[in-house]
Amino acid sequence: MSVLIEALQWLADPGHWGGETGIVWRTAQHLGITVLVVALAMALAVPVGTWIGHTGRGRWLVSATGAARAVPTLGVLTLTGLALGIGLAAPAVALLVLALPPMLAGTYSGIASTDRTTVDAARAIGLTEWQVVTQVEVPHAMAIIMAGVRGAVLQVIATATLAAYTADYGLGRFLYAGLKTRDYAQMIGGSLVVVVLALVVDAALGALQRRIDSRGAPDPDPSSAAAPSAQTDPGAPAH
Repeated sequence: MSVLIEALQWLADPGHWGGETGIVWRTAQHLGITVLVVALAMALAVPVGTWIGHTGRGRWLVSATGAARAVPTLGVLTLTGLALGIGLAAPAVALLVLALPPMLAGTYSGIASTDRTTVDAARAIGLTEWQVVTQVEVPHAMAIIMAGVRGAVLQVIATATLAAYTADYGLGRFLYAGLKTRDYAQMIGGSLVVVVLALVVDAALGALQRRIDSRGAPDPDPSSAAAPSAQTDPGAPAH
């Protein structure tokens, strides 16, 4: 309990918040690498997951990337660090390996779960495959895709402390510096900042996900879009 009190006292010290080694700047760095990794993961996983879910091909890739979750991130970071050297490249690659599986699985599941009758009806009224994907499958899958993104973001935030292993970057510096100097108040204080950051980001993503859920899926019968608009029948008697 005394260590926790010391950690709270460390957090309460204004001198630990400012400057390039302070909590505010380290938090901004932590968020920066999280945004970078998540953006890269989305750029890769969402198109591939959409293609797999739409065509049904390459499902083995979802299972293969899912197996990557069992790979120790620290081990990947060590190998990439040896290959790429000191800097942010190594932790970015290691975190990317961590972020890809939930995004790919979520995107694939969302697209593949779209009702096939709805998809067939969309094709029957003349929609192209691209229109089927963008106007039917993706809107239906958005909530599930968002759940995958949310899970990936939380994993990256929690694991991005490893960026300090090969670079003077992020909130992990408080953990590594505290461990090296046996300053356990700094270690626990830094850990508490990571926990609070994860909770705040999760709450924001949760609110966004609920907003997407509240919109609901698109009209399950695309053929309704083909219904002719109401027009006056020239042969109808005038009123």
